[in-house]
Amino acid sequence: MKDSTTDPIGQNLIKVISNVCFSVFVFSVLIITVIAITYQPPDPWESSRALTRVFTQVENATFKVDNSVLKTGEDVASSPIEAPAGVFTLVPITEAIIEKSEENLSNETLKSGCEDVNVVNCSDPRVLFTIERFNLKTFKSIAFLDYRTPVNGSKPNECDVAWRFRNKKERSWRKYRDFRRFKIGFTDDCSYKVVHAGRWHSGVNARRPRIRVDSTRTSTRAKIAPPVIDEEINDTIPIMGSDSDFKNGRYLYYSRGGDYCKGMNQYMWSFLCALGEAQYLNRTFVMDLSICLASSHTSSHKDEEGKDFRFYFDFEHLKETASIVEEGDFHKDWRKWNKAHKKKISVRKVKDYKVSPDQLLKDKSTIIWRQFDAPEPENYWYRVCEGPSAKYIQRPWHAVWKSKRLMNIVTEISGSMDWDFDAVHVVRGEKAQNKALWPHLDADTSPDSLVTKLQGIITPWRNLYVATNEPYYNYFDKLRSHYKVHLLDDYNYLWSNTSEWYNETTQLNGGSPVEFDGYMRVEVDTEVLFRAKSRVETFYNLTKDCKDGINTC
Repeated sequence: MKDSTTDPIGQNLIKVISNVCFSVFVFSVLIITVIAITYQPPDPWESSRALTRVFTQVENATFKVDNSVLKTGEDVASSPIEAPAGVFTLVPITEAIIEKSEENLSNETLKSGCEDVNVVNCSDPRVLFTIERFNLKTFKSIAFLDYRTPVNGSKPNECDVAWRFRNKKERSWRKYRDFRRFKIGFTDDCSYKVVHAGRWHSGVNARRPRIRVDSTRTSTRAKIAPPVIDEEINDTIPIMGSDSDFKNGRYLYYSRGGDYCKGMNQYMWSFLCALGEAQYLNRTFVMDLSICLASSHTSSHKDEEGKDFRFYFDFEHLKETASIVEEGDFHKDWRKWNKAHKKKISVRKVKDYKVSPDQLLKDKSTIIWRQFDAPEPENYWYRVCEGPSAKYIQRPWHAVWKSKRLMNIVTEISGSMDWDFDAVHVVRGEKAQNKALWPHLDADTSPDSLVTKLQGIITPWRNLYVATNEPYYNYFDKLRSHYKVHLLDDYNYLWSNTSEWYNETTQLNGGSPVEFDGYMRVEVDTEVLFRAKSRVETFYNLTKDCKDGINTC
């Protein structure tokens, strides 16, 4: 017989469990409802702006439409760069060094300076000491590295002397030359003194001998100045060596990608990514010296191929700081080996940038060949260094310096103003025409406005260098009533067909003349601006408009 007393107990237990579950459910719904009412999600627009800031400021900041000059190793260094092992550097001359030289000088063989006040013995070491002290006092922004023995000038009391120097604002160890004529007199105690110092490159008798090359091969061309070699520039292409040297090497080769013909900033961002990967993999980078200059910097307003890396950057310094081989020589040696040997060179082809450098670290192939055949932007070199790779691939910014030939022009311009000048950067061009993004720029940089604003900043009749993209030379004529105005085109003889720059780049280009293009102009303008004693910028000084357009300050 069934026990009826157990049924009510079982039913009651089921009811209790059901009530508990329902209470939990109601309580959970109540909590979710409260959260839904009180929770305020983050502003999607602000999140978008934050992501944009992260990616544009770090990864893609250089890819904006920007005609400014690319920052290179000398610019990003926080302190003067130390020369690599094997590169001889000179210690700047100081008053203490001059005094030490005087102590070591024997006076026994030297005649008194006052025996003939009409004639100066330029080879007398005391003449050089006097000139060295004068230069230290006069050119405080210059580090003087060494001097040659003074020689006679055009008159009995004149001496010409040459020296090597470096601007203290330049963080590289490169050296530049000047030679000036000094009129020497005597003090009451028969010591030498500088009566007058000539201007930049006035001491022609002290100019170093020029190394000329045989120009007979160009005799059928139009007559130009005989080619001259600057012995302090060595941008020859390194030789690969023997077949065994080639076989024993390890190479990283990038085929041409979508970065070609993009702006110089994107080109360098990608190039340094590739160079950084090569260093991470401990491989020699196969380098294409051919550059395509973007239309924004060409006179034809079209992309121009066939530009040489050495026109814009210091190839000698790159060779000293990175392991590289020129692409043409590399292909020649590769074909030569494969033709002469049954066992071919081992090659690993990498067709996707998503194959990370870390995955290639243990690869034993002689050549790792990255290919960039995908459509843009999948075929940009810099994609290799995105994502996790960015944590261990270091872009070697220190390896890239601006061209020594262009820096020679910068030095010539600055030196012609005796390193004593102020500068103003006047941005006009397309920005001045775009009133939607820069509503006040055109008016704020008008000739009358420039005169009014600069008079309150720059001392009258100072040397004033105007760095600008304004195409009309006479646009700044009103400033000439108040300052000694200098424009880049005032120095066009420095790249004319009789200039050292023209001769050297023509020889570098296989005998074909090289245009002094828009990027070179911006590079020189910017570097001269950097050397001014005081600088006035367009944005934040001359106009309230924002550099990148309205509402971007």
